[in-house]
Amino acid sequence: MKTDDLIRSLAADDTPRLSLARALVYGFLPGMVLSFIFYALVIGPRPHLAELLPAPRILFKIVFPIAVFACAGPLALQLARPRGDPRPLVYVLIGLLLVLAAAVVIELLVLPPDLWHARLIGHNARVCLVLIPLMSAAPLVGTLIALHRGAAANPGLAGAIAGLFAGAFGAALYATHCPDDSPLFVATWYSLAILIVMSVGALAGSRFLRW
Repeated sequence: MKTDDLIRSLAADDTPRLSLARALVYGFLPGMVLSFIFYALVIGPRPHLAELLPAPRILFKIVFPIAVFACAGPLALQLARPRGDPRPLVYVLIGLLLVLAAAVVIELLVLPPDLWHARLIGHNARVCLVLIPLMSAAPLVGTLIALHRGAAANPGLAGAIAGLFAGAFGAALYATHCPDDSPLFVATWYSLAILIVMSVGALAGSRFLRW
């Protein structure tokens, strides 16, 4: 079906429909609740998190994925609409990536070179690569179900951004547990974990979000 034909079909159909944005909220919330339950029962926050929050590195590694999450949700909605304009949100996302790159550069400047490798590897890289995708799985499923109501021109890309949305949520949640605070660790392992979720989202979206 062509985009113009789909738009005419939707315009001719006066059946009340749940808005795509509301569908995303309703689809995401159950997955979010499941992730919070898993978080509370299995891992929980790191000790003394409230006292540690003012530390710039800890604050950054939590706030940054929240910012990506806040950008990726509206971006996924735009990509799920036949004539959505994702460009403004893409620019915001690029800006966030530049912020992450700047944080890495600052970390390299303030750390002695002999500490770079230790901060990059950290203590929980493997745990990070498991827990972030795991806590993103249910939110990703709910997001894809919601976006199925739309009409993505590029289903694979829409699925990948759905993965970014869910993965950023999982990363923000995991950040409150993770003892590795360096931007070097965040830029490497959090990003890799989110890319895993995005890859799953792209694969699922290319099949599930077709119209």
